[in-house]
Amino acid sequence: MKSKQLGAVALSLALCAGSALAADLPSRKAPAYLPPPPPPPLWTGFYVGLNAGYTFGGSDSVYVGTYPGILNPELGGGPVFRAAQASAAISASGVLSPTTDGFIGGGQVGYNWQFNSSFVVGIEADIQGAGARGSASGVGAGANTVEPGFGTASTVSVTKNLDYLGTVRGRFGWLATPTLLTYVTGGLAYGGVKTTVGISSADTPFGVSLGGYTGSVGSFSDTRVGWTVGGGLEWMFMPNWSAKAEYLYYDLGDYNFNAGGQTNVAGALSGNFFFQNNTQAQTRYNGHIVRAGVNYHFNWGAPAQAVAKF
Repeated sequence: MKSKQLGAVALSLALCAGSALAADLPSRKAPAYLPPPPPPPLWTGFYVGLNAGYTFGGSDSVYVGTYPGILNPELGGGPVFRAAQASAAISASGVLSPTTDGFIGGGQVGYNWQFNSSFVVGIEADIQGAGARGSASGVGAGANTVEPGFGTASTVSVTKNLDYLGTVRGRFGWLATPTLLTYVTGGLAYGGVKTTVGISSADTPFGVSLGGYTGSVGSFSDTRVGWTVGGGLEWMFMPNWSAKAEYLYYDLGDYNFNAGGQTNVAGALSGNFFFQNNTQAQTRYNGHIVRAGVNYHFNWGAPAQAVAKF
């Protein structure tokens, strides 16, 4: 009986010792799965940068129209003079197309906000100097319909300048990868423009000369406001630095202006004239910009080393 009791006690002690030993062994149970944290918002924050590219003119045409103005009744006002005035006006009218292409470059500043991991919205303002200048000239002739063999020949010259261009645009983009942004953009555009029209006229050599023509120059210079739209790609190639390629179309509208005219002076009769004509010009400033740029991102609140993790 005692031997049975001793055996039961020994078995109980062995079981307790085994349980204690098992409790001291390391656990092989796998830890609970935790998903990785979302990538940090690399694109949120302010940035500044530089850009350079080329601008191509859109509607380059300059429409020049000269119309009969004052006819001096003291020096004649008959059909011949009226026909001469009309032929001079016809000779100084036409359409010329200077090509306003050239270099463009400047800087930009903006702010981005990244949300839902894959989308970026922001606003950007930029201003660029432009070397877009074009010129063209043409020769026109007008015949006197009353007196055959009499007429006027005129050379019309025009220049168009885009001196600077700035924009204030919204941007909306999608992240193809955490460091590659594709975006569309659009907003306000403004620019400094100038157009000049010059006219030089003379009676045709086979006709009777009424006198001589004074030269004429008219110009328009202003800051025009319009709109722009485009898109591009931007790549965060290292912490805080990105490079972009961008296309923009801009339209600053069209305008009309007084471009001088023609005055046929009465030969040796100083201070007098046979007639004066008036010239109006109309053109439009629009075009295309292809450019590249680099930006520095301040990325306040986002770890700069995050770019290396991707």
